[in-house]
Amino acid sequence: AKFCYTSKVNGPANFQRARNPAHEDSPGGACTSLAVGKKEVREVKAPVSGAFKVRGNPPNTEFRRFYERGDLPIAIEHRGVGNRIQWKVDIEKLDYHHYLPIFFDGLREKEEPYRFLAVQGTFDMLEHGGSKILPVIPQLIIPIKTALNTREPGVIVIVLKVLQALVVSGEMIGEALVPYYRQILPVLNIFKNRNVNVGDTIVYNQRKRMILGDLIQETLELLETHGGEDAFINIKYMIPTYESCVLN
Repeated sequence: AKFCYTSKVNGPANFQRARNPAHEDSPGGACTSLAVGKKEVREVKAPVSGAFKVRGNPPNTEFRRFYERGDLPIAIEHRGVGNRIQWKVDIEKLDYHHYLPIFFDGLREKEEPYRFLAVQGTFDMLEHGGSKILPVIPQLIIPIKTALNTREPGVIVIVLKVLQALVVSGEMIGEALVPYYRQILPVLNIFKNRNVNVGDTIVYNQRKRMILGDLIQETLELLETHGGEDAFINIKYMIPTYESCVLN
């Protein structure tokens, strides 16, 4: 074996042992080496957009606050088959400007009994509201938008069913919702294609109308049918993949 001195001063403390000739895989023969090691190559994955990610849904709704304070004229009536809401006053005599937005704000509740009371109370008020509902439409947009922005499939399903009931609950309500499509439809555009692809098998929960894609399509068609002549162009602006059920 041969030794080569890397320093001009010869001495046992200033030399480095090395092979002669040096091998390409092991160029250094001493305890330290000047060879540059290979860097680990890691696969770079595309970032996740998180469009379907569930957003925060804190339990701070106005409905919960009013119910716990005892300011809502409702109670749960327990029955053998299923529970129902017991109204302490006639629904027709309620102040819709005050109570209907509170019930709509409770649509994003997930905890019982708040969820049941808010959802069933909303349907009851829409059923008996008549002409009282139309003037309250502007106050309902923010609760609807807040519930949709949670992006929780269970909450979105409830809001869509309430929207369908709202559109057919009175005259001119569909037309009154057209200016607010920009607040309501963006989340629907995201979940429009969320269907269950099961091939030739049977989905037994279809009767419960829990599939987001089909429910969104039904809602958009109802909005177009009852929204007047400007409904389709406004829906098409927010959801480009929507095709008219009236013009076609």
